[in-house]
This record gives sequence, C-alpha cells and structure tokens, in this order.
Amino acid sequence: KVKPQLEEKEGKTFDVFTAVEFKTQVVAGTNYFIKVHVGNDEFLHLRVFRSLPHENRPLSLHSYQSSKTKHDELAFF
Repeated sequence: KVKPQLEEKEGKTFDVFTAVEFKTQVVAGTNYFIKVHVGNDEFLHLRVFRSLPHENRPLSLHSYQSSKTKHDELAFF
C-alpha cells in the first residue's frame, strides 16, 4: 500500500518490491520498520505508520533509507 508513495518520492518505479523483514514499534499507533528488496542487490528500509483504528487513516510512508544491502541491520529510525 505504500509502494506508490515511495515511487513518487524516489521518482521511479520498482518492478520488484518484496518485504523480507520487519519490526514494529507501538506509539500512538504502530510504526513498521520494513526491509524491502527492490531488485538486484538493492534494499530499502521503510518506516510506515499505521494510525489507531478509530482514526480510520490509511498507511503512510513516514520515511525511508536507501542504499541498503541484504545484510544491513534493520533498526528503528
């Protein structure tokens, strides 16, 4: 659901977009930290926010880190 948001920010499309790992952090909602394979040896780390159910908001891409590798540790950011 956040792929179009990322593609708009990066100014390109991703043929491959596969989540390979994730962590969660409970705040006033939930932050998801997701390692995504985007083709070749390229990975991105995404921070996606899901609001509380009663707020009825869509998932939002809060921030991301590019130039990551398969072996880079997925950390809170």
